[in-house]
Order: sequence, then structure tokens, then C-alpha cells
Amino acid sequence: MKIAQVSPLYESVPPKAYGGTERVISYLTEELVAMGHEVTLYGSGDSVTGAQLRAMCNQSLRLDKYSIDPVADHILLAEKVFQEAERFDIVHSHIDYIPYSLYRLMKTPHITTLHGRLDIPNLVNLYKEFHDMPLISISNYQRLPLSWANWQATVPHGIPKDLYQFHEQPGDYLAFVGRICPEKCVDVAITLAQQVGMPLKIAAKVDNVDKEYFDTCIKELLEDDNVEFLGEINDREKNDFLGNARALLFPINWPEPFGLVMIEAMACGTPVIARLHGSVPEVIDQGVTGYVTKDLMGSVEAVKNLSRIDRRRCREVFEERFTSRRMAENYLKVYDEAVASKASGRA
Repeated sequence: MKIAQVSPLYESVPPKAYGGTERVISYLTEELVAMGHEVTLYGSGDSVTGAQLRAMCNQSLRLDKYSIDPVADHILLAEKVFQEAERFDIVHSHIDYIPYSLYRLMKTPHITTLHGRLDIPNLVNLYKEFHDMPLISISNYQRLPLSWANWQATVPHGIPKDLYQFHEQPGDYLAFVGRICPEKCVDVAITLAQQVGMPLKIAAKVDNVDKEYFDTCIKELLEDDNVEFLGEINDREKNDFLGNARALLFPINWPEPFGLVMIEAMACGTPVIARLHGSVPEVIDQGVTGYVTKDLMGSVEAVKNLSRIDRRRCREVFEERFTSRRMAENYLKVYDEAVASKASGRA
């Protein structure tokens, strides 16, 4: 099958550091190539892929000091995909609603995976207008604000089976991975670690938009002797960081569409203690791969019960549900249905 993968241009594919969407696009693209499909990746020029790279800018826009208006780059990206669409059997877009007007005119079958939160009021009128756009959600929870939209399937994220190794014997610390921002609640993770008397290691980035929050609300908390702030880490470092942890703490307070770090931890055999928000109960099997809790006290009890979790079973569940091969297989089913539907003349 000839497949176009259309990536945002803000980060390379895969990203040099933090960037969940672009990482997933990379995993999917490389898996499809490995399965024998002819894939073209529309992305930034510094992307690295086994597919044919269609570079739409020299480097990721985040790193380009001349990128003053990134929307302009994405409008051009949408136009180029439209012009070249007849080369493909299917166009798989990851750039949200920017190309919808063009996709209506496109003869090639297409789908759009939405990677972000959808509980945004002014999205309602937009998706009522583009009610015909075939969409993919990354969790069932994600689609609830627009439950009436043209959803074709839910395809959970996946990561390469061998990206992380199983760690049977954990260390004596709890782990936090992500961004330092209000919705990720690293302050709650610190409080929880203090409550249970365990060290907490934090591997997280601080975006410019969250610098004030970090300075005023978090920086002082990091002075605790049992708290270690490591900054941002890469996949190689993350393997041991997550694998040697007793548990990953995921105390979010926002409607998380998926939460990639949860399956990264599971791949290492590390259970997850997560707050009941967004996609969490779809990813975590209660009492099997971790604990889904409603409040701090519930999280404290979860830490006390970590010995009941079989780390090998965490790894097994990851291999059953969340590998990139499983993700690619699920997308191929959607592609086949889209192509068959177009061929039969159905909308």
C-alpha cells in the first residue's frame, strides 16, 4: 500500500527530545515500512526515517529562528499534500483541521488522527461544519466532547517492542516523567512521595510558557532531600530510569488523550499509579498494571500495595496491547476500510 504520513512541522520525526505526537508518527511510519508498505513522510528536513522523506522545511520549526509564523508552513504543507495526493492509496494526516477544506476536494481516501484534547468550545462549530471528515481517536475518552463526529476507530498508541527492556527487580524510588506544568501535577507527586517516605526522581522539561509556574510553585519543592530533579532525558536514559523505579507516578488533573509514558513504564515492567482523569482507565488495568486512584490517600494506599503487582505481567500487557506493530495493524484495518469505501462510492 502507498501511504502518506503527514506530520506537524514543529518537531522532527522522531523529535530530538520531548514530542509525543512526532514520536508516535515515527513509530508508526517505521513499522509500516518494516511491514513492506511504501510510505512517504511529510515532515521537517531534519527528520530521520526509513520511509521516503518529503521535507517541507529545512528543520523543525521549534529550532528555526526564522520561523515567525508556523501556520504559514502548515498551510503550505496541506497544499503540497493535496497536489500530490493521487500518488497514494491513503493519506494519513496528523495536523488537525488545517487541511480539511482541501481534503473535501481530494479524490484520495484520507483519515485524520487527532492527538490533542477536544474539550475546546470553538471546536464544536468547526466539526459540525466538517462533519464528513473521517477521524481517528487515540482513546475513547478523547472523543467524548465531539462524540457525534465522524469517528472511524480508536487506535491506541504503541511503541516498538524492543525500545525498552524488562526490569524484574526495581530500585527503591518513585519516578515522574513529563513536563513541569499545572496539569501534570508534579507537586502532587512530591507530596505523595513525602507521605510514603520514598525518594522521588523527576525527569521533566520546563517549557518557556511554564517557566513562571516552575519558579513560583515548584522550584522550592525540589529542595527536599528526597527529591531529585534530573531535567529532560532521552529514550536510552528513560529505559533505566523507568525500569528501576518502583512505580511511575502520573497524578494528572486534565483530560489526558492518551499518556504515552504510561505504556513506556509498562514496557519496562514498572506499574503506574495514576489519577482518574482522561484516558487513564483505558490504559491502566486496575490491580494488574498499576492503580487508578481518585485522590492523594488512594495513591498512598496504592504505593503500599505495589508488591501485589506482577512486573512481568505489566510487560506482557504492554506486548499484548501497546506495541507499534499492534498500532500499525490497527491502522492498516482503517486504511483498508477507507480505500474500500472510496472504491465502492460510499461517503
